[in-house]
Amino acid sequence: MDEDSEVVIIGAGICGLATALALHKKGIKSVVMERSESLRNVSGAAIIIQQNGWRALHQLGIDEILRQTALPIYRYRTISFDDRGRQKETSLIHWEGEWRCLRRKNLIDTLYAALPRGTVKFNCQVESIKLDPYSTKPVLRSVNGSFIRPKVVIGCDGNNSITADFLNLKPTKMFSLCPVRGLTTYPNGHPYDNEFIRLIKDNIVVARIPIDDNLVYWFCFLTYVPKANEKIWKDPELIRQLTIEMVRNHPQEIQEMVENADIKSLSLTHLRYRAPWDLLTGTCCKGTVAVAGDAMHAMGPFLGQGGAAALEDAIVLARIMAQRLGSNSDESGSKITVHGVEDALNLYVKERRMRVVLLSLQTYLIGTLSSTSSRIKKMICVMLLILLFYDQNSHMYYDCGNL
Repeated sequence: MDEDSEVVIIGAGICGLATALALHKKGIKSVVMERSESLRNVSGAAIIIQQNGWRALHQLGIDEILRQTALPIYRYRTISFDDRGRQKETSLIHWEGEWRCLRRKNLIDTLYAALPRGTVKFNCQVESIKLDPYSTKPVLRSVNGSFIRPKVVIGCDGNNSITADFLNLKPTKMFSLCPVRGLTTYPNGHPYDNEFIRLIKDNIVVARIPIDDNLVYWFCFLTYVPKANEKIWKDPELIRQLTIEMVRNHPQEIQEMVENADIKSLSLTHLRYRAPWDLLTGTCCKGTVAVAGDAMHAMGPFLGQGGAAALEDAIVLARIMAQRLGSNSDESGSKITVHGVEDALNLYVKERRMRVVLLSLQTYLIGTLSSTSSRIKKMICVMLLILLFYDQNSHMYYDCGNL
């Protein structure tokens, strides 16, 4: 890898690849450093993209490709079951605007395919970031002992972000809920409508969303994970058995969906989030180093906006950098100056801060409401949600603007 690359993006996840593509479309060359040996398109089952996310995908020029891979979702339903198995529909929402569930692999592969060959450098893990005391340029040290001295560093390195540590952002916190996610294939087609449905029985929530005519994405939240068995976090078969036990009182179709899930798609994770008050006051850029995506605003999945917010970051960042540095300037990056980049990153953080603070706050309140047993906390969360987010779907109306 070139030790003097102009713009380095850390992490080849959704945010890192989207940022590289957005910069490429504005004529700014970048290099993506990815610690894995190959593209991380196996981990993670699916990602919900609402209308704000589709606006961002349109700016990246890959929306039409991805539409061919996923069904439109028209409504959201919640069904509760009592002790006798009788069901009651507690909510029904018909959505306006585009709403689909994408397989994460399809999104990652499409972003990667749209990039110039050689943009992503694999087996490049950043160990630390420091500032050169003489030039004030960031210096990246990789695990193999080599050093890279780029002019710009964009950290898209997720929850455990080296870049966030460099910026002294406070560590992410954890919800008590642990989601199990999976994909189930129906070779002869599934019978489900184009809807996002939540089924609640014995305080166990199972959600189901069709991706296409044969593939269904599902997840459920577990409030109890055996601490004694550390293997369960990494063993898909143990995850399956635990989930089957948790949903044993759910309808037969749910039990079969879990039993027949693709074993490689199953995951059990801790839900991490960056507290909204930390986002409000934290330093998200310093000099020519900034964060984006989960490295900046890790949030719970309760709004389905984590991935779309990362796509928005990519569009806003690339647009502002092009405006400050000169759009379509030079593939060599010769117009990238320290002062210009600092201005661009400060403007980027300023534009994104309140958007991600509000997303983070809304997800925090919903997550706390879902996980706490305290009636007082539940009442406070409900009151704040009504007061601050009276239109609970307002988050999807956001427009990140043109690239």
